Amino acid sequence: MQYDLLKTPIGQLLLAADADGLHHIRFDRADRDAVIEPHWQRGGEWLEPVLAQLRAYFDGELQHFNLPLAASGTPFRTSVWHALTQIPYGETISYGELARRIGNPAASRAVGAANGANPLPIVVPCHRVIGASGTLTGFGGGLPVKQWLLEHERKQRSLWA
Repeated sequence: MQYDLLKTPIGQLLLAADADGLHHIRFDRADRDAVIEPHWQRGGEWLEPVLAQLRAYFDGELQHFNLPLAASGTPFRTSVWHALTQIPYGETISYGELARRIGNPAASRAVGAANGANPLPIVVPCHRVIGASGTLTGFGGGLPVKQWLLEHERKQRSLWA
C-alpha cells in the first residue's frame, strides 16, 4: 500500500492506494490523527492520479472523479457508497432519499451508518447527504468541513453553469 499526504483548504488528507485502486482518504483532525499503517510506503505511482484529481477538485476544475476505487465493505455498505457517487456535484439529498434510491426506504439509519463508514470521503461524496430538514448532520471531517465542501461545490457549479 502506498500513501501520501495532501494539504487542502480543509486540512491535510491521508491518501492510501495500491494496484487495485484508492482504499482510504482520511482526515487529520485536531481530536483524531489520521493513522498511517506500519506496512505502508510513502509515495508512488498509484497515488499520482488521486493527488492530481483531488488538487483539481479543490481548485474548482473537477466535478467528477475518475479513479479506480478499492473500498472494502459489506454488500449493503458498498451499495450505499455506489449510490453516493450518483449524487450530482453541488446537490444534496437526505438519508431517507438515499435509502429509497438503494431500494430500502426503511433503512435511513443504516444508510447513515454506512455513510459514516465511507472510507473515501470527497471522492465518494458522503458530504452531499444531509438531514431531512436540510440540516447538516455528522461527517468524519467535522461539520465545518462538510459545510465548506458543500459551499465549494455550489459556488463552482454556479460558475460552470
